[in-house]
Amino acid sequence: MATAAPSSPVPHPYYPPSTLLPNYVPNSWHFLTLLGTFAAGCTAVLGVAGLGARSLRPDLRGSELATVLWFVLSGCIHVLFEGYYVYNFDRIAGAQDLFGQLWKEYAYSDSRYLTTNVGVLCMEVITVLLWGPLCFTVAAMIVTDHPLRYPLQGLVSLGQLYGDVLYYVTSLTDLYLLGVSYSRPERFFFWVYFVGLNSFWLFIPARLIWKSVRETGESFAVRRKMERTLKRGRERLEWEREGKKVL
Repeated sequence: MATAAPSSPVPHPYYPPSTLLPNYVPNSWHFLTLLGTFAAGCTAVLGVAGLGARSLRPDLRGSELATVLWFVLSGCIHVLFEGYYVYNFDRIAGAQDLFGQLWKEYAYSDSRYLTTNVGVLCMEVITVLLWGPLCFTVAAMIVTDHPLRYPLQGLVSLGQLYGDVLYYVTSLTDLYLLGVSYSRPERFFFWVYFVGLNSFWLFIPARLIWKSVRETGESFAVRRKMERTLKRGRERLEWEREGKKVL
């Protein structure tokens, strides 16, 4: 009885070339269409969030509004786009919907998103379940001027910064220590997709962490000053009362 010949690997454009993607289907949309659609979606999110924040708090400063927009957009990307990856991580290579094709376009710079990489999957699960919802919480706290805004803003920004650094390090460690590149050799994919797009979650969270620490420190300084003033006031009243008793 003849045995069936093993199926040959499905050809694909991702690196390393030895990566097996048995369900791979090429994108049907041009990459400019994909990127333009994603940019339009982000613009719509920012527009709606900006109008909503202004209507709820008209006196919101420009820098505070920008922070609200950052956390709303981050929350949408974490929950919706990265949530799509977490839910469909084992079938993205053959997906032909918008998010599936976007992930396949991004995978030119990091093919781990098509190969069920455990490390990437674990990081994305934490991002989707924790940092995504907390981004919306911080945005709401800014609009409502909640007193816990800065501590939570610092916590979420630190989580984003740590996750991004870990994401870079795991890929670059494989590249420079093991000689395994997950990005195509064209510089565009490495520097624009891998480095450029992810760098937002390095610099902006770092800035927000610094601002959160500064504001929290100033709040404690003001509280300490008030406590010292009240203490001196109480001591002066006690001294005056003791003086009157003597007279």
